[in-house]
Formats: sequence, structure tokens, C-alpha cells
Amino acid sequence: MAVLSVAIPAGVVGSPSTTSDTLSGTVTEVVDGDTVDIEYANGTTDTVRLLGIDTPEIYGENDPTEFEGVPDTSAGEQCLADAGDAASAYTKDVLQPGEQVTLELDAASDGRGDYGRLLAYIHDDGQNLNYDLIQTGHARVYDSEFSQSDRFYAAESDAQAAERGLWQCRNAGSESSLSITEIHADAAGNDNDNLNDEYVVFENTGTDTLDLSGWSVSDDAGHTYMFPSGASLAAGGTVTLHTGSGSDTASDRYWGSSSAIWNNGGDTVTVTDSAGTVMTSQSY
Repeated sequence: MAVLSVAIPAGVVGSPSTTSDTLSGTVTEVVDGDTVDIEYANGTTDTVRLLGIDTPEIYGENDPTEFEGVPDTSAGEQCLADAGDAASAYTKDVLQPGEQVTLELDAASDGRGDYGRLLAYIHDDGQNLNYDLIQTGHARVYDSEFSQSDRFYAAESDAQAAERGLWQCRNAGSESSLSITEIHADAAGNDNDNLNDEYVVFENTGTDTLDLSGWSVSDDAGHTYMFPSGASLAAGGTVTLHTGSGSDTASDRYWGSSSAIWNNGGDTVTVTDSAGTVMTSQSY
């Protein structure tokens, strides 16, 4: 194992200054989504900053420009503030005071960050909490040196595409928005024989007409439908996208697929605008 030069209180078993890059500690308090206070077996304490991630602030202002795609507006800031509360609640739900956790240090990182906080991955019941916060959309990847960065960035991309957690803030303050109101994945009978009974219903919940020209709808497998030039959806209006073939109208569109698209066992509907920005996404 790597030997790290990290200041650890004397007498702590498993100190990285000896032979191990993991430590054991007891949770005393969850400060916020990415900061936890712990106590070692010898009674000394430490503050752990979860390595490689950053959750929105709950004690200060958030800068939307740090969160890719979130508008730099008051609506974006407020949305991130709410996301910070959600991240803090998530971490508090996972880490209860008095719970034993494993702290994994990373030789690629700085060891300690701002204010002398220990930089580490927190493992609870075999799960990497840092990674879980990224995967669930409660945190962004913090641009820094750490060995698991590739894995974390991949999870972040998935969370962004699915618009999970804080990534919903990308739509904060939008006057026009597209929402998914129904996913009918299981057509009557054999899905492949009843393609037009497999469909997704979209609604414009905003106050302006949405220009859908060049917008695309895709599933987890990469199957993609693109709205044609001139397609639009009036405020308050709905449009149903059927998997099979038919004549397009203002309220019904047809994918033209020869086989079923939506997985009955679970899938994700993702809508992307003509510029490649995810506008809405829903898993089932």
C-alpha cells in the first residue's frame, strides 16, 4: 500500500504514516453534504472533507458557474441552495452519529485540504459515499488530483444526462419547460406487435411555445428520435411520441421504429435540445 505523508494524531491505529492507507473512525457529526467530523479510537478528533467531490453550500452562497450548465442567476443560486440541503440530508441519512466508518486515503491527493481537513473517501457498509454522492447527483466532481477521478467523472456525466439531483438546476428559472408526464413502456400484448401502444407523453408546462426543431429523445441504449424542423409545442400542450409508424400531427408523433424501444424492466427517457443540452430526463 502507498505510504502517505499526512499528519494524523499520534496513537491512531492504522495511521498512513506507518503501514496502511486506511483509518477507522466514529462519526460524531455530519457538518454538511461533503464534510464529516470523526473521532479516532484514542479519543482524538478530525474533520474529513470527502475527497474528489463538492456539494452545494448550505452555510454560504453558491456560484452557479462552478456547476456545469446551471444558469448564473438568482434562480440558479436558489436551486443550488436547495440541492445543498438535499445533499446534507443524504449524507446525514447514511452516516449516523456513533457509526463506525473506514477512511481511505489517496496517495494522488494532497492529504489535507483547506482548514487542515483530512481528504479521504468514506466507506460505510462497503459503499464509497463520495462516489454515491456523485452518482445520485448530490455532488459535482471537484477538479483536483485523486486516483479515482476518471470513475467519478463518468458517474457525473451519467447524473447530468439523467438530470439527477442538483443537475435539475440546469433548468432553473426557465419560462418554458418540457416535462415527461407518462411513460407507457409495456404495450398491450407483444410490444413488437403493438408498437404504437408503446409511447411517451410530453407536456409544455411553461408559458411560451417550445420550438422542438432538432430536439432528440433517446433511451439508455442510444436509440434516438429527432423532432423535425418546425416542430413545436404550445404552452400547456402535450405531444405523444409513439414507437411505431403513423402520420405526425401536433399532438402525436411517430418514431418509425420497427421494434420496441422502451425496456419494460426499466429505462431512461432523455430529451436533448438542438445544442446538445439535456432539457429533461426521467428514469422508470
